[in-house]
Amino acid sequence: MPEFSGDAGLRDIADSGGYAPALPRDVSSPCVSCDVRTQAVCAVLTDDELGGLAQLTQTNTYEAGETLFFEGDAVGACFIVQAGALKLYKLLPDGRRQITGFLFKGDFLGMNPAAEYGYTAEVLEPVRACSLPSDKMQELIDTYPKLSNRLLNLASMELAVAQEQMLLLGRKTAQERIASFLLWLSRRSEDRGEEANPVRVPMSRSDMGDYLGLTVETVSRSITKLKTSGVITLKEGNRVEISDLDMMEAIAGGDGA
Repeated sequence: MPEFSGDAGLRDIADSGGYAPALPRDVSSPCVSCDVRTQAVCAVLTDDELGGLAQLTQTNTYEAGETLFFEGDAVGACFIVQAGALKLYKLLPDGRRQITGFLFKGDFLGMNPAAEYGYTAEVLEPVRACSLPSDKMQELIDTYPKLSNRLLNLASMELAVAQEQMLLLGRKTAQERIASFLLWLSRRSEDRGEEANPVRVPMSRSDMGDYLGLTVETVSRSITKLKTSGVITLKEGNRVEISDLDMMEAIAGGDGA
């Protein structure tokens, strides 16, 4: 876990009675000029408030296969993904893995009321992320209630995704799960202001299976069936073009042939 500094910056904010110091607007500040600012948890902060935040954060890069933290590690920092993709997973006592989510540009992770991280965060493709000591994040939340509201909104969205995941695992067929997953990836790309179609698929078929509760073979068969039926086209660079969106949505909703 990287070393952090900047206690004085947060102390100045706290001592000001809950308002950020009158910092000059500096677009060179990494937080003010960050291209995920409008998507991230810090979107609710003003330029001056972000100036204070910038004193506490540190940006790091991670290569595919590296971890930001492991399940069971002591909670030390929270992170905002600036670029790249990660998978979150838990290990069962017998060594089996359940992927619980995928994170992308603008996503927030690592905030945990418990003493230990409840999952492992592993990099799928090169990631750039800014990190903030967890205790400093909590102090910022106490100083700026709007951050708490923002986190509540993000938690509500995570709950909606978890409910959809329960539906995927409990009621949908393999074909419906794959179609739903690709549509979800497409929506996430669009939310980030990126191309929604073709869909960028940074995870392996094994990862898809561990998330959707399917074997690798079943994932491959389902993708092949979508391809041969003309619903999708496999492109270079881990991309999938949705050739027939209406049919894809019908399959995801259980109405496909």
